[in-house]
Amino acid sequence: MDAIVTEGLSKRYGARVAVDALSMAVPAGQVFGFLGPNGAGKTTTIAMLLGLVRPSAGRALIFGRDVWREPAPALADVGAMIDGPAFYPYLSGRDNLLALARAEGLPDGRAAAALAAVGLSDRARDRYRAYSQGMRQRLGIAAALLREPRLLILDEPSNGLDPAGQREIRELIRDLAASGHTIFVSSHQLHEVEQVCDEVAILKAGRLLACGPVAALLRRGRGVLVRVAAEPERAAELLRGLAWVAGVAPHGGSLLVDAPAERAAELSMALAAAGIAVAEIRARDASLEEFFLQTIS
Repeated sequence: MDAIVTEGLSKRYGARVAVDALSMAVPAGQVFGFLGPNGAGKTTTIAMLLGLVRPSAGRALIFGRDVWREPAPALADVGAMIDGPAFYPYLSGRDNLLALARAEGLPDGRAAAALAAVGLSDRARDRYRAYSQGMRQRLGIAAALLREPRLLILDEPSNGLDPAGQREIRELIRDLAASGHTIFVSSHQLHEVEQVCDEVAILKAGRLLACGPVAALLRRGRGVLVRVAAEPERAAELLRGLAWVAGVAPHGGSLLVDAPAERAAELSMALAAAGIAVAEIRARDASLEEFFLQTIS
């Protein structure tokens, strides 16, 4: 069963459409990246997933249960960190979690288990005000783990962190996924998302533009870059005529050829046979950032 399913999920505020008929599925047991520029509808979508905002149309399901119709059972298996963690600065990390656990009627042992899960056991008795930003983010994730949820929803977990802190959060997310959690991550850190996520969805103006496994999406931007000394139009026409070339497009003064990188030598030979000099030829690997920018442009 999928951890999250949205079916035509929409939210309108008067004439403004914040989320427009969003339909997607988040497989259980994966790390799923939720991407989009500012104003794309990510925050509104998360609010609907958590039952904080009522959809104008459509529905959201958590492990098969409708969030709006069955909020308690639907959200029982969900932990979330949104808008950054907020704790009492004069209490220790442990005491902050104990306060939250007791407020929810949970056993005290959950606090120690959550601290261990995020690697803060040795700093559990330090006051929150003494924590680094990375430690504060990890404590926020620990709070989301108190109910031992199957699904974690994390909004910008690496926000404001230096590279070392980002690496810590990335490794923590991997560890949590390996322990069986499904993790839904909204983030602007595209390099981080590319390294840690199995699948991603990209939104713009409330609409889903792309969704799928990271590796499959990046294959769309891979190929061979060919720069010819002259006659680029004739070179493109010739390459399009090769049976194993799926397409040719201009790319920053070169030609991006949709063909296997291991056949680059055959491309060069075909051009040379036609009297077209090749100035440069190399394989091209797309990054998630490039794919994202191309998708939302």
